[in-house]
Amino acid sequence: MSSARETSNGTKSVERALSLLTTFSDRYSAKRISELVADTGLGQSTVSRLVGTLTALGFLAHDERTGLYTLGHENLRLANIALNYSPIHQRSRQFAQDLAHETGLGVNVAELDGNRFLYLLNFEGSKAPRPATLVGRTGSLHATALGKSLLSGLTDDEIRTLVGDELPRYTQHTITDPDALVAEVERVRLQGFAIEREEAAPGRACIAAPIRGREGTVVAALSISGPLAAMQLDTEQDRLARLAIHWAGEISSELGYLGANVT
Repeated sequence: MSSARETSNGTKSVERALSLLTTFSDRYSAKRISELVADTGLGQSTVSRLVGTLTALGFLAHDERTGLYTLGHENLRLANIALNYSPIHQRSRQFAQDLAHETGLGVNVAELDGNRFLYLLNFEGSKAPRPATLVGRTGSLHATALGKSLLSGLTDDEIRTLVGDELPRYTQHTITDPDALVAEVERVRLQGFAIEREEAAPGRACIAAPIRGREGTVVAALSISGPLAAMQLDTEQDRLARLAIHWAGEISSELGYLGANVT
């Protein structure tokens, strides 16, 4: 009985520690104990104990001057290990870096992560600088070119089940009707690439193409992105689409897909 109780208590402690870590976000990356108590719903003594342990282990860092806690370097170490074991990351890193240098735009690689996508790679170009990396962040499937490229590997029914009936609106250009999204994904399948023009954020644009694995299934997507003024879709859309398709095909070939178009 005591062994089972210890196991249960240990599991709860792990769950609580992980729930505490996941309250940190890009927008709220530094927090006080009181904020962590409010975010997790745990008691202050429990949060204080967990914070002390996580700080000692390097998963949290404490600023003595401000009293704020942030994610510690141990998270970065584990994230890098996970990325380096990802075949998609390994095979696409150099291609994406070269493409960002060639175009001067941002180049990203992402994979499906539940009902969102996860950035595996993000390289900035001279025309599309960002204040922070996108790696490890998630994005919307229905409002992005990356997301629509990833959805192109699913059936229409799978898409509807995954995104649900209510699609959040981010701008006036966001697709919010599931049927309209399914129709847009069908266009992606036919033309081989997806376009995003101010659907996720004002003033931003993106072109993406699916990456396929050995069996031909869509396992990731590659995108070229940047400010509308830098993307110049009115004149550059076809060229950027060809580049996205080409380099997504190159990565697909590296992953073992024999049907990739790499011409």
